[in-house]
Amino acid sequence: MIWQDAVQLFVVLIISLTVHEASHALVAMLGGDRTAYNGGQVTLNPLPHMQREPFGMLVLPLLSLFATNGQTCFGFAHAPYDPIWAFHHPRRAALMAVAGPMANLLLAAIAFAVLAGIGRPEGDTERTVREIATTFLYLNLLLAVFNLVPLPPLDGAGVVGGLLPATRRFFEMIQNIPYSTIVVFVVLSRFLGQLFRPVYLMVDGWLPYSTLF
Repeated sequence: MIWQDAVQLFVVLIISLTVHEASHALVAMLGGDRTAYNGGQVTLNPLPHMQREPFGMLVLPLLSLFATNGQTCFGFAHAPYDPIWAFHHPRRAALMAVAGPMANLLLAAIAFAVLAGIGRPEGDTERTVREIATTFLYLNLLLAVFNLVPLPPLDGAGVVGGLLPATRRFFEMIQNIPYSTIVVFVVLSRFLGQLFRPVYLMVDGWLPYSTLF
């Protein structure tokens, strides 16, 4: 394991998850649900998010790093919301759900701009910045694509359920199946590479200097 790369991947994941969940919490607060705000989730400080979800933001990422020899780091977090509020304000709930993936896309766009500005790295500093930006770009694209899949408990189900209330019963039926969350994550993890690879190649093709080196 290259510890420098593993630490970089872990830090980028924590920052990305924090921005993701803080965006959910902020949009919910602006839409009238202060549940996450009262829980201290409207913040870019990762500590409140870690305290709420220590397994998803600490234990699982570290376990995944060790299990894959520093090649993969994944985790999760969850910003609380009021389901009664979501039921009465489905469109606001949909905005809340999509806010997390959109925040990840924003981080990816910033990273893309940095990579486009650097171009072909020549010095050690530029190479380091390029490595960090590359990690931010593809990890946040992966988080956005993954979370927009319309299956509970992912954000895509919240978006579809908010815009099309008739689908709520279907999503509730899935959630009521024992271990459905585990099944969804296991199945998607098997196909995530096929789902994400076209996005990866497309975005890399837009860069003036490929990250595939």
